[in-house]
Amino acid sequence: MIISLPAFILGAVLYGAYGGVYYSLVLKGKKNPPIHYVLSVIIAFACSYIVGLLVHNSGFDGLLPGIVIGFSIGVIIALVYLKNMLFGLITRRNFTIAVFDHVVALTLLGTIHGLFH
Repeated sequence: MIISLPAFILGAVLYGAYGGVYYSLVLKGKKNPPIHYVLSVIIAFACSYIVGLLVHNSGFDGLLPGIVIGFSIGVIIALVYLKNMLFGLITRRNFTIAVFDHVVALTLLGTIHGLFH
């Protein structure tokens, strides 16, 4: 259950940086309380850790399995958002924003952990 510490840290930092840039571009001018930023950093580290566990304990080595695992997690999350959109819980715009973010970010995390595996 041990993951690569450099991959864990790099993954969390890049995930947080990607999210910061992505959401600042997509949600221009939207103000959030400071606690949201603190929580998003914690979430970035949690996601990096969980993806790291899945990649490192998958039984596969290398970059491609990391990419596939990260992308697969993103697709699963996209399916959950799709169901929520179908039942009117989120708008099509929010669905598109969230799905693109998660698929890209989790694929990035899988790639990083695959590189360090």
